Amino acid sequence: QVQLVESGGGLVQPGGSLRLSCAASGFTLNDYAIAWFRQAPGKERQGVSCISRTNSIYTDSVKGRFTIFRDNAKNTVYLQMNSLKPEDTAVYYCAAGRKWICSYRGYEHWGQGTQVTVSS
Repeated sequence: QVQLVESGGGLVQPGGSLRLSCAASGFTLNDYAIAWFRQAPGKERQGVSCISRTNSIYTDSVKGRFTIFRDNAKNTVYLQMNSLKPEDTAVYYCAAGRKWICSYRGYEHWGQGTQVTVSS
């Protein structure tokens, strides 16, 4: 059974850091592009970052602050989030799609989401 499980969310003060994890079971992450999305209350879902076998991308608002990377041995993709801002508050989802080049469309498998709250 294909499954993605996110973890690592929580409450953090502005300027703080969190590391989100996306653990896969039932398939090999390295064969897929993995993307992180987020959705804040009252807003549309937004693509945050993606990693594939050929490239990685970031939305402009997180460039220089977030880093996406994978550990193939653990079949897990991570999103390291530094210098967090209140506007980063959202539910973060990871998704997997069979593609060689990153984009924010066409993902077949989704996790359940993890809440990130940035507040003092």
